[in-house]
Amino acid sequence: MNRDRNLFSREEMLQMNIETLNKRGVKVDQIAEIAFLQQSKWNDKISYQECLDSVEKILSLRDVFHILQLGAEIDRLTEEKAFQGPIQSILETDLGMFGIDELFGIELAGLYGTIGKTNFGDIDVNKPGIVSKLNDDGKGDKKACHTFMDDIVGAVAAAASTRVAQIENENAARKDPSVVEEPRLF
Repeated sequence: MNRDRNLFSREEMLQMNIETLNKRGVKVDQIAEIAFLQQSKWNDKISYQECLDSVEKILSLRDVFHILQLGAEIDRLTEEKAFQGPIQSILETDLGMFGIDELFGIELAGLYGTIGKTNFGDIDVNKPGIVSKLNDDGKGDKKACHTFMDDIVGAVAAAASTRVAQIENENAARKDPSVVEEPRLF
């Protein structure tokens, strides 16, 4: 695939996002696990596969592609000490008052509305699974920087959890005989 262009198909964006996540130590199934744990609190009938499918769908979206690729590149450049001045130190230490990394997460999760943002807040505070590992690996004397990646991964999980809930609600609504149109969920 020629990566020296700026437009990609959804399948290409999905594949590049998966590759980037893998390079940063994240597997798609680890994100799906967080989505499943979050959503199964509210609905014990959802499946892990629904969450995995939602994670992959979200990773194929153009806005998500841009956020994930930019965040991963900022983290990588921070590891290489490519920034100057105080921003290098702020990024390396994942300064709590920085907040730009959370903006990436809020924007991404916000693709699925207010509930997406709320779900992101829950994941950002409680740091389940791989989100905790990324957060911890980026602290202290370690050379890894996950200032953006932990929030992006948490936001993808939050969006996937929300998407699953939206699909479940849509399916429930379609059981009503007065609902005749097919859903058009993204």
